[in-house]
Amino acid sequence: MPKKNIKLAKHSGFCYGVKRAVETVKKLKAQNPDKDVFILGELIHNSHVIQELEALGIKTIYELPEKGSGICVIRSHGASPEIFEQITDAGFELVDLTCPDVKKVQKKAIQLVQEGYFLIIVGKAEHPEVIAIKASAQLFGENISVVSDVFQLKQIENKIKEHKKVGVVVQTTQRITTLNPIIEYLNIIAQEIVVANTICASTTLRQSEAEELAEESDLMIVVGSKKSANTTHLAEILRDISKTIHIEDDKELETYKNIILDANNIAITAGASTPETVIQNVINKLKGE
Repeated sequence: MPKKNIKLAKHSGFCYGVKRAVETVKKLKAQNPDKDVFILGELIHNSHVIQELEALGIKTIYELPEKGSGICVIRSHGASPEIFEQITDAGFELVDLTCPDVKKVQKKAIQLVQEGYFLIIVGKAEHPEVIAIKASAQLFGENISVVSDVFQLKQIENKIKEHKKVGVVVQTTQRITTLNPIIEYLNIIAQEIVVANTICASTTLRQSEAEELAEESDLMIVVGSKKSANTTHLAEILRDISKTIHIEDDKELETYKNIILDANNIAITAGASTPETVIQNVINKLKGE
């Protein structure tokens, strides 16, 4: 079998916000061995990381108890102001590890609502980041909608037309190709628009680099959780350019054995919540190591 040419994207794996969250949680536990450390919801969307944290005694919880003690961490996606209150009311010491880029979106959303704009959040309504952005903005006004495409935008067209000013923020892990058609349609129906393109720089860089690699590859392998928004968006983008498979770890390579066998130039990229060890295991297996 001819040797495969395997390339790894420079911008793959943990982004700054994820790295900061994971390292801080580990440090918290190391500095407070006698305290319970809880994370409300998965710190990041990666089961390997969650298992590693569990092994260190850092517990993921999905519901807040009425009373508790120890440290409770707000994950990188952020949370609603109500949740912050509930954590302190329950008796926990609160540590906020919301990604700084997500914080910026929340602040911009609040500012637009305060300035009287009808706020449109471009993203997936059920995503924890979007839920937190919307909840933060709702403290200052009710004229807020979440849309993920032009079809959903058309459903609130009458509401938009009732307002002179429309403000737009974007889920940090969204695709620019999702945002652009929404802005184009808003330009037709809205009198005044302010757009804050809050897609984080890491996401944009990761996507554009992966697109370049896809142009020169027979096969793109995207490594990361199927629950991770930025990882699934990467796979969606690349499928339009080159043959693409999305795997969570090296164990899934066996499923795509024939596709891999047929490819000579393989490029690998990974989502912002994919640990380096998981990426390296994929590379090693592809090289037969």
